[in-house]
Amino acid sequence: MTHRIFLLVLLTAQALIGCGGDAVSYSAPVGINLKAKSSDTVNATVTSQKGISTESGNPFKVFVDTAREKLNGRQPSRVELASLTLTLGAASVGVASLDEVFTGRVDILFLTEESNNTYFAGHLENPTGSGPVPFIVDFDSEAMAAEDYTRFLAGKFNVVLRGSAAPSFTSKGANVDFQSTFSFTAFE
Repeated sequence: MTHRIFLLVLLTAQALIGCGGDAVSYSAPVGINLKAKSSDTVNATVTSQKGISTESGNPFKVFVDTAREKLNGRQPSRVELASLTLTLGAASVGVASLDEVFTGRVDILFLTEESNNTYFAGHLENPTGSGPVPFIVDFDSEAMAAEDYTRFLAGKFNVVLRGSAAPSFTSKGANVDFQSTFSFTAFE
């Protein structure tokens, strides 16, 4: 009988540990609008960069503030990027598809202020259509230096979009609007 009770206690404890993971989490999408011009293409590379905190309404700050609230006032121990997409904005001039802008690999990176360290958010190959086009997620907040993670949570980083220019992009005279949407989850 004592052996059965011990087994029951052990199995219950294992079940609770197995279900544990992170006690509390919070998820939300964060969007940022980026722009590129044919005339700004350098070395056949299209690059656009914008501070995450400069987006209208500062959705990243809203995400982090709400996450802290949901995590009982605690700083998130880590932030995961569940998905990342890129959409060609309707106000774009001179292009109707992402393959008119990019060819080959396209990256989205986080460039932290002060340290200038770069962290890959995600990448894709040869985007087509107007989107939203899903990226392969590369981001791992646990791989960030502690100081950079603190800057990240404070919104002290730029979102950088870069990729090889499609052959005719530089001569199109195009003005391109992009929207990148990040689906973040913060964990206790």
